Amino acid sequence: MSFLSLTTVELKKIRRSWIMLILLIPVVIMWIPSVIYGDMNFDTRGIPITPENNFFIQGFMGMVWFMIPATLVIGTVLLTQTERSNNGILKMLSLPVSTAKLCLTKFMVLILLSFVQMVMTVAAYYICAAIASSMLDYNFFLEPLYVFRVALSIYAGAIPTAAVFWMIAILIHTPVFAAGIGLASIVPSVLLINTKIWFAYPMSYPFYLLMVEYGRCADGIYTSEIDWLPWLPTAVLITVLALGIACIRFGSVQKR
Repeated sequence: MSFLSLTTVELKKIRRSWIMLILLIPVVIMWIPSVIYGDMNFDTRGIPITPENNFFIQGFMGMVWFMIPATLVIGTVLLTQTERSNNGILKMLSLPVSTAKLCLTKFMVLILLSFVQMVMTVAAYYICAAIASSMLDYNFFLEPLYVFRVALSIYAGAIPTAAVFWMIAILIHTPVFAAGIGLASIVPSVLLINTKIWFAYPMSYPFYLLMVEYGRCADGIYTSEIDWLPWLPTAVLITVLALGIACIRFGSVQKR
């Protein structure tokens, strides 16, 4: 089977699951307060940032720091459990396809789901910006190219995070433990982005990228330049290692 065929099969498996709802709920929860407390974007407390940029950054902040990583954790657990329930993984392993290919296919589905959630987040931003603009008689809209660029950079930054969470879900077969470790690993990210070793902690990547954008919008608040070195090679190395371990260990228990 081709990689595309396997991906199509995996997407069909989750079509009737709760994953899409799980992706949508955090988006709604995070953006509703942006509308309710829209007037607070005018009170920048001396920070040199425009209300429209403040609206955008504050709305994305909760999503980037916790909700996007958290849904990645839940997504990895759900994707692994769809195969472990009813011994579905045994049927997968009986196919004339390498386990590494099966593992990477499911990871690709996880990445696609993350992309869907990012599209939902951008759509929620525009809907909420329209409502807030109407309520407060102020234009909260930013240029679409700017919004899409920031959203895509955050999405790309979340890929190493997804790879690590996928590895954890493969290595730890108890869903509660896998989810617990994943969720617990999100919390330190807000502290580690201000240290010299932030690049070694992939869970901090999305939040770091948003804070860099915050620094560009509010001069002097945070760094406005991305430290590509040693971040980029480290991120690639972590992603490759995590996926490599996941591919090696995928289905290992069922093979015994």
